[in-house]
Amino acid sequence: MQHPDSPASRLGSLNRREFLLDSALATTGMLCAVSGAPSAQSASVAREVRRTRSYQPGMEYRRLGKTGLWVSAVCLGGHWKRIEKIIGSQEAFASCEDLRGNDADLERFHRNRHDVISRCIDAGINCIDFAGAAEPYAYARALRGRRDRMYLCWSMGAQEMRHPDHRQARFLVGLLEKGLRETGLEYADVWRIMAHERGSLHTQAETDQMLEALTLARQRGLCRFTGISTHDRPWAKRLIETYPDVIQVLVTPYTSQSKELPADSLFDAIRKHDVGVLGIKPFASNSLFQGDGSPDHAAAEADDRRARLALRYILGNPAITAPIPGLISVHQVDNAVRAVRERRELDLAEREELDAAGRQMWANLPAQYRWLKDWEYV
Repeated sequence: MQHPDSPASRLGSLNRREFLLDSALATTGMLCAVSGAPSAQSASVAREVRRTRSYQPGMEYRRLGKTGLWVSAVCLGGHWKRIEKIIGSQEAFASCEDLRGNDADLERFHRNRHDVISRCIDAGINCIDFAGAAEPYAYARALRGRRDRMYLCWSMGAQEMRHPDHRQARFLVGLLEKGLRETGLEYADVWRIMAHERGSLHTQAETDQMLEALTLARQRGLCRFTGISTHDRPWAKRLIETYPDVIQVLVTPYTSQSKELPADSLFDAIRKHDVGVLGIKPFASNSLFQGDGSPDHAAAEADDRRARLALRYILGNPAITAPIPGLISVHQVDNAVRAVRERRELDLAEREELDAAGRQMWANLPAQYRWLKDWEYV
């Protein structure tokens, strides 16, 4: 099977062997780049970032851990909660597992997803995370003809490890194969299996089957990289430490009130093993907001500001690759992009302010402390 939408598609169609080699080189090359001399590193990283999918110079990009993929600082979560407020539907479309509705509502829904994806691509947002059985099908339709503009993190949600009859490697891989075949997406950039919210509820035998499925899928070229989704921090930490070659990406909650423990934190393992992290529930399932998602709600402007503040706070933790809000309108895409730009502009302004103060500091050094200038470059 060939993969015309892989990063090397500009060189022509890939066969399975070439596809796997391309993925391996992407990871190895990036790990080498970040370990070089500072000048070589920055030049190499800049080249890699410019080559990422849907690159826009106004967007910030972060490395998705050991995958070596450069993804936008805000990515698109697959959920579409409250979308009925945007498309004027009588259907809530609340379930990401089973998409149903009358023809008119479904047409508005699919147009909305197409428009949101289009605005994401134009703004430089280049990664979608699926989290339910209906999401790969909805986004495959929205991405038709432009698969190469987005990195896809695949999950079939509750059909994976949360389904008691599906916790076998052969079934999980078959589920992925079926989904790829039916959507026409051919491969996933990341397959991150959704485990129990409390992953420690899985037996070791079940965990072994999950890890075997991830390994097999990558060997067969169904996905480039692998990971898990769970809300169980100790369980995630143990898996990252025990199976670092398989757990390359973690999808887990991180809100505007999340903080890192000063000792024995999950982030210790994340940094040590270079794991990419996508943060779900950045708005705590919309609990952060006062409004109901309607564009004309009295609290809409205040909620936009809260959303930007939350995204900027989360991005302050460099161990989080990107938060993944479920953006339900073009306006919300623009607001998320604004949050990234605000953060970058404020960081730059504050850096310039500090640099000005630093120059004055050097000028004010008393004679006995002029040796401190030797520590300008360490």
